[in-house]
Amino acid sequence: MIKRVAIFSVAAILLCLVANVGIAVEEQYVLKIGSITPETHPYYLTFKDVFVPYIEEHAGGRIKIEFYFNSELGGDREMVEMCQYGALGMDCATPSTITGFDKRFQVMGLPYLFKDKETAYRLLDGELGSTFNSFLPKINLYNLGYFENGFRHVTNNRKPIYTPEDMKGLKIRTQENPIHIAFFRAVGANPTPMNWGELYTALQQGTVDAQENPLVLIEEARFYEVQKYVSLTGHVYEPTMLVTSKAWFDKLPEDLQEIVKEASRRFCEAERRLISEEEKVARANLEEKGMKCNELTPEQIDAFVKIGAKLYDDIRKIVGDDELIDNVIQWTADN
Repeated sequence: MIKRVAIFSVAAILLCLVANVGIAVEEQYVLKIGSITPETHPYYLTFKDVFVPYIEEHAGGRIKIEFYFNSELGGDREMVEMCQYGALGMDCATPSTITGFDKRFQVMGLPYLFKDKETAYRLLDGELGSTFNSFLPKINLYNLGYFENGFRHVTNNRKPIYTPEDMKGLKIRTQENPIHIAFFRAVGANPTPMNWGELYTALQQGTVDAQENPLVLIEEARFYEVQKYVSLTGHVYEPTMLVTSKAWFDKLPEDLQEIVKEASRRFCEAERRLISEEEKVARANLEEKGMKCNELTPEQIDAFVKIGAKLYDDIRKIVGDDELIDNVIQWTADN
């Protein structure tokens, strides 16, 4: 009898050990992803179509994904802060947002830094991008890839923009980026930093005359209801970063880290393709809804480029890292 009890006791202990091992193996990690954009935006669509299926196929149920889009958790700054202390796993944030945490990211917002998307992709996927990525762990973040929101363009209620003179006196909402503010001030406008969530009402009430954003976001925000003109100034290329919580990512086992990295790489590639298609659709839709869209000639663009080039001395003073700026200038010149 005693021998039988001992056997059962050993068996029970072994079962408990096996059960505990099973629990450890099956531990689930919740990945919360946030964005100010709506669920109709290419960000969300690409997460659903590319990122999520890859995670589901390769992570074996160990990663559960939750989405918080359309500013559900607040603005970009608030969500980046949440990533810093691990309450949010990922945020689709622009370098302009990260400037509030590391001023060196202002360099990426220099007007006309990238001549076209292909150049931007090469630089962001190369030494330029990896250099900026290396700044992030010190502020408890990682970047798992650069995707995009497109080139930024000006909308307003006064007239089409063709020259810097057309910008004079225009009260324009900008991001809280000193370089963007300096650029619009240099072309004669009156830049007014404002939270994204307040912008539609501000345009509607005439608090500001104008704003600047990529075409897809202009359409999704329904600015065609409160703006008459969209001018394709393309003054800033807007990369977006897959800002990831260092606290969250470092908790993952190595195999899951690699799965998340690969899912992120695939996401960025697919989103770039989709946003380029959506930009064409967005322009057509804006015109259909009554906005007057105008392109600028290379000569007209060059007038803005020359003004933007004068800001390089300003950013040297703001950033205080001449080596970084010299490298960025060299990298862009070589491409």
